[in-house]
Amino acid sequence: EMENSNKGQKTSDAAAPSAPDTDPADQRRPGDYAPPDRALVVGDGAFAMAMATAMSRRGSDVRVLAYTEKVRDEINSGENKTYMPGYRVDSNIKAYTSIEEASSPDIQLVLLVIPTQFLRAFLVKNISSLPTGCPIVVCAKGIELGTGETPFEMMIGELPGKYHKHFAVLAGPSFAKEIMDGQPTNVVVASERQDVAKLVQRYVSDGSTLRTYVSDDVHGIEIAGAVKNVLAIASGALAGLEFGNNARAALVCRGLAELTRLAVAMGSNGRSMAGLAGVGDLMLTCSSSLSRNYSVGQKLAEGKTLAEIQEGTKAVAEGVATAKSVRKLAAKLNVEMPICDAVYRVLYEGLNPREALSELQARPLGAESGLVAE
Repeated sequence: EMENSNKGQKTSDAAAPSAPDTDPADQRRPGDYAPPDRALVVGDGAFAMAMATAMSRRGSDVRVLAYTEKVRDEINSGENKTYMPGYRVDSNIKAYTSIEEASSPDIQLVLLVIPTQFLRAFLVKNISSLPTGCPIVVCAKGIELGTGETPFEMMIGELPGKYHKHFAVLAGPSFAKEIMDGQPTNVVVASERQDVAKLVQRYVSDGSTLRTYVSDDVHGIEIAGAVKNVLAIASGALAGLEFGNNARAALVCRGLAELTRLAVAMGSNGRSMAGLAGVGDLMLTCSSSLSRNYSVGQKLAEGKTLAEIQEGTKAVAEGVATAKSVRKLAAKLNVEMPICDAVYRVLYEGLNPREALSELQARPLGAESGLVAE
């Protein structure tokens, strides 16, 4: 299924049609499509393990490129105790710390599950080591500090042209723990080429618990995935201040307006903001303490400092760095994003979360105009 069509977006090699190229004679269920024989997952955190497990359950031989020898050895011993404790690692998942060992010409799918701020360094270091001729799907959700580039843009800028037609982005409401538990999860894959998006869709969808939609709105999917992490910090702060459902609902709606404005300014048509990467992921991360970003906001509102919060966790909350990137990008594009700006000021300028909320409520009155509200 095609979740969104961005007709105005320029594409490399081939433009995605406005409707899915569906063969009415093809009555296969999602899980009936052949999985990749071998997949490479770059990353060793919770979501990397969830995607490795999802592909393993599909029947793929999965290679995980771990960042440290410690986590590599944990994975190969049967449990990633550092990032995914309590879950057994499937027997057809093998971890490495060398990409030369993990990669091979028969890899049919690459999933890059690396925090945004570390992605470019990985690409530069391994520019000639990634497999060729297969989809390379980035699962990071953020905007790079300094450059203001998204993960897809970094891949375009750093990897040789032979890779470009195989790039895709995966996003949507997908807590790693729930994927590991086999709970129903829907995600979206965006690519400039529909054939690449559909191939990844068929690889990842299992017909029972994990379902994938396709989109051509790469810009929109990435901006939504980045900004929702910043908004989740705000939502966590509301919980820490013991505000209720009214406040959270307002935050989700007004936050959606902010991320839509930025996405449209970046080249999106805005329609995918109503989909899984927009409303879906925003609802998820703004309503659960399973979200690392939500937890950061909650602890800030409870009086902890950012340094104290970061010292107490191994996991990366992408929204902390992305708050800086979003602020800079919004200023560059002249996009008004008051909630995201307030999060930045709480994180980096010492603004009290309760005072930040009061300032937002006291802003001049305005009109609402749907997803692109002013």
